Amino acid sequence: MALSHDPSWPRAGAWPAFDGAPTDAAILGVPVWRTSLSPTGAHATPAAIREALPRYSATLMGPPVVDLNEALRIVDAGDVVEPDGDDGTARTVARVAELAAASRRVIALGGDNSLTYSVARGAAATGLITFDAHFDLRDGVSNGTPVRRLVEDAPEGERIDPRRIVQIGIADYANSAAYAQRAADWGIRVITLDELRARGIADVTAEALEIAGAGADPRIHLDIDVDVCDRSVAPGCPASVPGGLAAWELRALTRAVGADARVTSADLAEVDATVDAEDGRTVRLAALCVLELLAGLV
Repeated sequence: MALSHDPSWPRAGAWPAFDGAPTDAAILGVPVWRTSLSPTGAHATPAAIREALPRYSATLMGPPVVDLNEALRIVDAGDVVEPDGDDGTARTVARVAELAAASRRVIALGGDNSLTYSVARGAAATGLITFDAHFDLRDGVSNGTPVRRLVEDAPEGERIDPRRIVQIGIADYANSAAYAQRAADWGIRVITLDELRARGIADVTAEALEIAGAGADPRIHLDIDVDVCDRSVAPGCPASVPGGLAAWELRALTRAVGADARVTSADLAEVDATVDAEDGRTVRLAALCVLELLAGLV
């Protein structure tokens, strides 16, 4: 359906291409999908998010009212070509590093959750916060392994200290005791879905930022795995379960963490646009999270 045009109601998206000049935020598609543990069409999602963004304005109600398109310089750096595999990882790391050198924040559109490994490395992250129902601490190379890989597999000097990792939203019936023990042994701070709801968003995000942002010259990567949400709002996430986060909770978490300048990169993962609900609710939620990450910058 064609969207209406109103010069007094500017839309989000359609940002100019990256030209190498300094910018506030750079959008990058990383359509990884080949190592997913379950069949996925997640490589179609970056394009779907871009298509969904113009359904929204870029205006915050405040007060004061802020037009993100006017307050920020936002660019679209296109997609990494064939980002899967060792060569694809190298291309992604290099492209993210290029964008990070010119941007306050790089926002990567996945793709399955394997993109977190290459994007966090490219951004030279020293800390990691995940919104995820799952630990992603499996062995091997897949969408279930990026957190472990950042701790164990990254080259020397690029590994993230697990004591600087916070995982928010870890859910019952979505993990194993073995990986829970691995997280505990490594000193990863795990904040379960129940703890998040008991304590509240402000308290949890403050702790997460303190842990992930510790040390000299901290650079936090934020991994937003949309399957942390309730299946009713994220049917396009193959691993989402009933009882997960509400859409407003994910958006509030994203803006709260995104308001910290130490968050220099973020990714959106595990949305399969090809199996979304007819109304595109999962992709639209991912698009709104892009806007919340931009809102955090102002």
